[in-house]
Amino acid sequence: MTAVARCPECGALWPEGRTCSDDFHQLLAWEFEDSRRWEVHHLTVLCYHIQHPSLYSPSGLHGATQLLSQFLEQRLSTGEVRRRIRRQVDSGKRSSPITARPGAQGAYAHPVAWPMTAAQVVAGGADAYCANVRAWAESTLAALKATGNMEAS
Repeated sequence: MTAVARCPECGALWPEGRTCSDDFHQLLAWEFEDSRRWEVHHLTVLCYHIQHPSLYSPSGLHGATQLLSQFLEQRLSTGEVRRRIRRQVDSGKRSSPITARPGAQGAYAHPVAWPMTAAQVVAGGADAYCANVRAWAESTLAALKATGNMEAS
């Protein structure tokens, strides 16, 4: 019997050598196959990166969790969020990087057991993509709050 590896960050199982990165790229491929799926792209990217916090800098991780909250709780559109954060994320003006750098990777103060990961969205198939991404986003925000990892902005 072949051992199944597990992602050290999100905890997803990696059957048959498949990784979270493979699942993320499958999700992006589905978006490019059908432009209607693009409507949840912002949630896909946020959830994947929030569940893999070492991809962000500490300030980038904080900003991402706040964005997820704004999208879901305040029901802000991507256009409205872009308008609000344009100056903060401008690479020529921001004071700290969004992505991780050596010695500056995002991490959570408390462990998180993610109830849904990119693997479950992939398992749900392309036809249920948008609904599953929305469920993934809601479960990600709920897990952050339940574990005390959702700081106020």
